[in-house]
Amino acid sequence: MHKYLKHQYLTMLCIGGVTTMVACGQKSGTKTETTPDSTAAPVETSKANSDYKPAFPGQTRIGSVKTKTPYEFKVLSNDLKSPWGVTSLPDGRLLITEKAGVLRIATTDGKLSEPITGLPAVKLAGQGGLLGITIDPDFSNNRMVYWVFSEQRPDGTLTAVAKGKLSADEKKIENATVIYRATPAHKSDLHYGGRILFDKTGNLVVSTGERSDLETRPLAQDLKAALGKVLRITKDGQAAPGNPFAGKPDARPEIWSYGHRNVQGLAFHPTTGDLWETEFGPRGGDELNRIEPGKNYGWPTITYGIEYSGEKIGDAIQKKDGMEQPVYYWDPVISPSGITFYSGSQIPEWKDNLFIASLSRTHIDRLVIENNKVTGEERLLADEGQRFRDVTEGKDGALYAVTDMGRLYKISKK
Repeated sequence: MHKYLKHQYLTMLCIGGVTTMVACGQKSGTKTETTPDSTAAPVETSKANSDYKPAFPGQTRIGSVKTKTPYEFKVLSNDLKSPWGVTSLPDGRLLITEKAGVLRIATTDGKLSEPITGLPAVKLAGQGGLLGITIDPDFSNNRMVYWVFSEQRPDGTLTAVAKGKLSADEKKIENATVIYRATPAHKSDLHYGGRILFDKTGNLVVSTGERSDLETRPLAQDLKAALGKVLRITKDGQAAPGNPFAGKPDARPEIWSYGHRNVQGLAFHPTTGDLWETEFGPRGGDELNRIEPGKNYGWPTITYGIEYSGEKIGDAIQKKDGMEQPVYYWDPVISPSGITFYSGSQIPEWKDNLFIASLSRTHIDRLVIENNKVTGEERLLADEGQRFRDVTEGKDGALYAVTDMGRLYKISKK
């Protein structure tokens, strides 16, 4: 089938299927709940990988919820090549990274720009490539873009942060500069982290991974290394003022939190302003955390996961003094990548809900969060069979998501 016709067919199929249904699969008139029901079965029905017990009720397999408001989803494009990050421009268009090092702009009806040139070379291998992206809060005036990528260095690869100015004709990035490198470099193509966003003070928050290997895992606990961390840096790549380890010996001043495995989700809560993250567990033990400065989130000392081989990790403990418990965890994993909180008005019941792009379980996960606890979970677009890589809220109040297979989705009120 011709690529264009395939695009049109999929768009019509999605719209046609949804316009006769409520909540993409619930028949019109079916009663659904917007508040959690303690008796509702969880969405997860598969057997867990371990017999580990949660630290508190509701830490995993919370009761399911269903969206009551009718909504639809559309496939806007099939022509992206391994997209990884997506963010909104002030005019509502979307800025999207592709892993091979390509940056594109997409309209909200799916039209893609030509590749934007001028970015530094990425090391495309394994999980590496061009990763997360964000724009300057003052983008309308300065047109500055910030992104994360895997960079080849003499002694291995690392997670790097760069910035540059989008040209007036939107064809190139001008004066691209690498502002930060998460050292040490390592000969691995796994666990780069890679999300980036601005906080309310105008500083950058960046996530890194611990590079996966047994020899680098302990560096997530090492305050002299930038691996397995959430970092807070200035626009020039320096440690941001007010960081928790500033002035402390044997600690990097750019570290905001530590003890992370591979953080691919970062988002600020639109009401509380709290920073939340999702990170990959091993076999079981994907986590949702509310990030506080200076806190230790445990990896690899405590975890709700096991080795891919089935062996225990370390001392096989899930709790330890001085280490934070995840707000929520998944076992089996969903492989949580990009996340966003919903702050729009199109679907009021989604207000302040967290949406998570799920790779291995091929859906978008919706979490209802109240008083920093997860109180309900729903899986959206699960029948699409797509590895969802990132999700963001558009300027129009719709959700936009990209998938490893190259699709751009729009999810909005019907």
